[in-house]
Amino acid sequence: MRDDGNAKVSIAPCGQQLCATNLWVGDTSKGEQAGDKLIMTLRPASQGTLAGKAYDPKRNRTYSMMLTVRKGGLTTRGCIGAGLICKNVRWTPAK
Repeated sequence: MRDDGNAKVSIAPCGQQLCATNLWVGDTSKGEQAGDKLIMTLRPASQGTLAGKAYDPKRNRTYSMMLTVRKGGLTTRGCIGAGLICKNVRWTPAK
């Protein structure tokens, strides 16, 4: 679950990448819908951290991405514009 409670996502292998697929979205006003995918090409960067790129086929955008495993969940950091605009999101396992 996303930290704001607005999305439930499944992260699973898809080919040689990882895909984050929206299973449920509460507020669709920003264009997010169930079934939307983010295709991540990530490699180990340090202990508990993966880094690389994430592609959003719906918006045709590629982001730099960092995924960090933390106690009780994950934190993702996605950036566009050569790292000038970034957003951190905390994720916890859904019950």
